Amino acid sequence: MKTLTPHMGLLLLLLNPAAPVLAACDDPPARDVIWINCDKKGADLSDADLRGAILTRSNLEGAKLSRASLSGAEFNFANLRAAQLDDARLDKARFVSANLGGANLSGAILDGSSFDRAILTGANLDGSRLHASSFYQADLRDATLRGAQLQKANLSQADLSGADLAAADLSGATLEQASLEEAKLDKALLRGVNLEKANLLGADLGGADLSRASLVNAEISKARFEDAVLDDAQWTNRRRCRPGSVSECR
Repeated sequence: MKTLTPHMGLLLLLLNPAAPVLAACDDPPARDVIWINCDKKGADLSDADLRGAILTRSNLEGAKLSRASLSGAEFNFANLRAAQLDDARLDKARFVSANLGGANLSGAILDGSSFDRAILTGANLDGSRLHASSFYQADLRDATLRGAQLQKANLSQADLSGADLAAADLSGATLEQASLEEAKLDKALLRGVNLEKANLLGADLGGADLSRASLVNAEISKARFEDAVLDDAQWTNRRRCRPGSVSECR
């Protein structure tokens, strides 16, 4: 009998999403395991090696995946509410349209991962590594990303209202049309960030480094820029801030 590869399993799921026999839900945790549409609620998978696993549409609510190896894993449309993924390795993992509300991803390695249209309300991503990750249209309301590394990340049209990004590094990131209303960005590194048409209403950018950032057509009413570095930043009216500008565009 021909062995079912992960890619074959995913293709068959897309052709026939009501086919549970392909999921192999009873298979033990292993690299490239196929757990499609499986119920793993509350499962303890701490330290497991699940690199390349396919967990599309699976229920992992409250699952323990701390320190697990999940590089390249597929979590698209999965339920990961309140899941524990702290210190896990998740580089190039895919969480498209997944629900990670209240999940703990603190200290996780997520370089190159995709969270497009995912729900991460109240999630903890403190100290996580998210180089070049994508959060297009993701819901990150009230999430915490203190000290997170988000260099060159794509957060276009993401909702970060009330999120805590204090001391996070977003150098070169794209936040075009993102909502950052009442967000905390104090002491964040925002060098070269694209904040065009972003909503920064009431946001705290005190002590942030906005050198060469673009805020063209951004909403900055009631935003706080005390001690923020604005060298060569492009202001809301397209005016270029002079070198040495601090707290206000001069």
